[in-house]
Amino acid sequence: MAAQPVRLSVRAALGSALAALVLVLAGCDRQPAAPKFDGIDITGAAYAHHLDLPDTAGRLRHLADFKGKVVVVFFGYTQCPDVCPTTMLELAQAKQALGADGARVQGIFVTIDPARDTPAVLQAYVRNFSPDFIALRGDDAQTQAAAKEFKVFYAKVPGDTPGSYTLDHTAGSYVFDPEGRVRLFTRYGAGVDSLVHDLKLLLAGR
Repeated sequence: MAAQPVRLSVRAALGSALAALVLVLAGCDRQPAAPKFDGIDITGAAYAHHLDLPDTAGRLRHLADFKGKVVVVFFGYTQCPDVCPTTMLELAQAKQALGADGARVQGIFVTIDPARDTPAVLQAYVRNFSPDFIALRGDDAQTQAAAKEFKVFYAKVPGDTPGSYTLDHTAGSYVFDPEGRVRLFTRYGAGVDSLVHDLKLLLAGR
């Protein structure tokens, strides 16, 4: 009769050890919490993978050219009265707020109005916001293809005088991490603080 308590004790010890092992293994499988972005998280999206357009010097640029930086891509036009200049100004302010890390953020302005946005006009426009911002300009077919790749809408709206027009277009930016993966869509009007918050997370490898 004395052996029974010993047998039960061994079983209890084995049971406790097994339970502890299960907890340890469960902890190993636990994934780090996903970063809480202010912008819309589109990680893994099946679009916005390629951007192949000439810059203002005529050099063909690709997203891979900027690997190692957080890249913010915005489609707009220089005669845009509000959305475009506000977006570019906020990006410039966010870069400044990041201090030395701001050098690791690349702003790219893609014109949807190549007829009026000549290379000289574009270069002067983006440099007005930041000396290291880049403008890209394709022909009509290239512009349409790039907009389709990024799911960007744009359309001419006739003006009050013959030949004049404005452009309705998607009001938001696409943000890529240092590995060149599209991660965020930031809506117009989110503000500088929100953008700085998300850029910091991406610069930290989140």
